[in-house]
Amino acid sequence: MFWFALAVDLTAITVLSYALYFRRHGRRDLVLAYVALNVGIFAVVSMLTQQEVGLAVGFGLFGVLSILRLRSDLISQGEIGYYFVAIALGLVNAVAAPAPWLMLGLNALLLGALYAAGHPKLLARTQRRIMTLDVVHEDPVALRQDLEGRLRGRVRHVDVTEVDYVRDLMVVDVRFQEPKLGAVPGPSSERRRPMPAWWGDR
Repeated sequence: MFWFALAVDLTAITVLSYALYFRRHGRRDLVLAYVALNVGIFAVVSMLTQQEVGLAVGFGLFGVLSILRLRSDLISQGEIGYYFVAIALGLVNAVAAPAPWLMLGLNALLLGALYAAGHPKLLARTQRRIMTLDVVHEDPVALRQDLEGRLRGRVRHVDVTEVDYVRDLMVVDVRFQEPKLGAVPGPSSERRRPMPAWWGDR
């Protein structure tokens, strides 16, 4: 059962780190981190299940490891999701090795949920930016138009976090939708009127 569980775990972490994460985000350093973390957790938890040491000790150790890892590097919230699924795969495949069908089902559930939640075609692709503008907008409509012109995308939500009238600047937290390839949206992206027939004779 151990070798079957190891094969399932290696397959699952390969799908997560290479097929799901790297093809969408392209960070090689986190691919190595996900694989090393997953395999390390699988090995240690497999050892703990064969010893008299309680599983609670192992879960506590990996909880501390997770906190230290998240505090030691700046990663996005989406990458944190991949990070915890990599931990969960290692734990599930080590603990559920005696029940292969349950193990396979949990692997499919974790990978399927991650694939669906992060698929760019399922939800609109949005980003978050903290921006410092060299102008103070009193009108919310003018602020939104200015941000859409700078970001070349559709602004969905804006929070003004700081306004400095002395230095004439403002800090805003913006959520905006990325434009489609080949499209340049913005306040000036109006539909151009057709030229009259006599225009070319001038």
